[in-house]
Amino acid sequence: MLYSCSSPAAPSTTALPAIRPDSTVVVAAGPQYQRSGLYRFFWGQHYRALWALPVTAPVFNLRTAVPGGLTPIREGGSFQTKNLRLVDKNGVQYVLRSVDKDATKALPVSLQGGMIGRLMKDQTSVIHPYGAYIVAPLADAAGVYHTNPRLVYLADDPALGEYRTAFANALYLFEERPEGDQRTVASFGRSAQVESSRKVFTNLVASNQYRVDARQYLRSRLFDMWLGDWSRREDQWRWASFSTGSGATVYRAIPRDRDHAFFKFDDGFLTHIIGWVKSNYQSFHENIRLQDVEGLNRAALPMDKSLLAYLTHDDFRQISDSLQRQLTDQVIADALHVWPAEVQKMSTTEFNQKLRSRREQLPAVADKFYQLLAREIELPGTDEAERFVVEAVGTDKVRVQLFRLLPQGDQLISQRTFEARQTRIIRIFGLGGNDAFEVRGALSSQFTISLYDGAGQDLFTATLAAGASPHVTIFDSGDGNILRVADPIKVEKYQPQAQEFDAAGWLLRHRLF
Repeated sequence: MLYSCSSPAAPSTTALPAIRPDSTVVVAAGPQYQRSGLYRFFWGQHYRALWALPVTAPVFNLRTAVPGGLTPIREGGSFQTKNLRLVDKNGVQYVLRSVDKDATKALPVSLQGGMIGRLMKDQTSVIHPYGAYIVAPLADAAGVYHTNPRLVYLADDPALGEYRTAFANALYLFEERPEGDQRTVASFGRSAQVESSRKVFTNLVASNQYRVDARQYLRSRLFDMWLGDWSRREDQWRWASFSTGSGATVYRAIPRDRDHAFFKFDDGFLTHIIGWVKSNYQSFHENIRLQDVEGLNRAALPMDKSLLAYLTHDDFRQISDSLQRQLTDQVIADALHVWPAEVQKMSTTEFNQKLRSRREQLPAVADKFYQLLAREIELPGTDEAERFVVEAVGTDKVRVQLFRLLPQGDQLISQRTFEARQTRIIRIFGLGGNDAFEVRGALSSQFTISLYDGAGQDLFTATLAAGASPHVTIFDSGDGNILRVADPIKVEKYQPQAQEFDAAGWLLRHRLF
């Protein structure tokens, strides 16, 4: 698995085809979330007032919305959001994403209509109904890829055909669908091929010719934290692919589905208690909970550990400082003016204050995030042949280098130096191919280093300095490896677990199998 550290130029906002509304309508997204004062005391005020607020939205006519019209082709969505996929006359795909949500679909059918189902449905009010609407201009200023949602009202349009009953008469966000050829979309990097996470992670483990732009991904992740968007698991991303002159492919992250940005959960007696138990349910306050950056990022942790493994503390600081400079007061003010006028009156003051305050915390958040990821490091190879070199480079420091094995000579792919004051555990996974592992020098006993062979016949060698007593263990699955090592390096037999870095286990690890 390979990671590039270059960053693309900041994307500029693309324009969706101009929506030509036949009319406008004034409608509330969710008046059903209004509750009594006693109920709100226990279960929270959340964004109920915004859900009940009538806003002005253009009526979306499938026949005239874009030149040549749009044809609905498929219903989709997650457990909460209802989606309708559309295609224009040129084959370009778009999607209508429901503003209202329904989390009860994740429950067994027997519970959906009962008290638990009603409570889960009510907690849709923790989501800002128009939050995703302002993310695009903020992301554009931050240099983060993004979709460009527009608020529309879908009336009882006969052009919906078989989808008319399920989708008519509701508010939606109309946006591009990040998949396939997106050379016309600047906010997707004008990539000729946008891929799913499943396809990308399969490629990353298959060949060292596929790489992720790690600095660009980190920029997206720090932007997530600024927005308070904690729901960033693997299926919330798409990936813009770019070919390099050397024949490699670099992937850059496209975050999508901003439903949980600006989450507001802990303003009720019971939800406040739940929020401390479920630390990922962090509300969008003026201050980010620095003591629990881990909870805020729990959903994305498997991806973060894999994709950010070779970035240094300086990388984290540079990108957080860059975001601070780019997310100016004027950028924030301009983004908030994208909201419908009715929403601006209710939310602008609050969001101006919170976004500015959270921006000032970005360097501290980046430091905490780095410390979290640096505790235990996991460095995978690919299913091709590679060479790992683990070498002492100073007092309580170790450098790990990953080389691609080529007939004309080994090519350095990635490297990073780790310090014992930040990192104590390093796990290296060979995956497939006939790999080589080399251990060198006066390795500090402060590190616990584990080397996993994976498939193929691997070579392990050690050249230790006199008196060195490192904690290095080779995990040998017994498929014909050559071990040229001696004490104090340990060798243990093992059977790879279901979520180890190999084949289907890689997808299982990232919840994509």
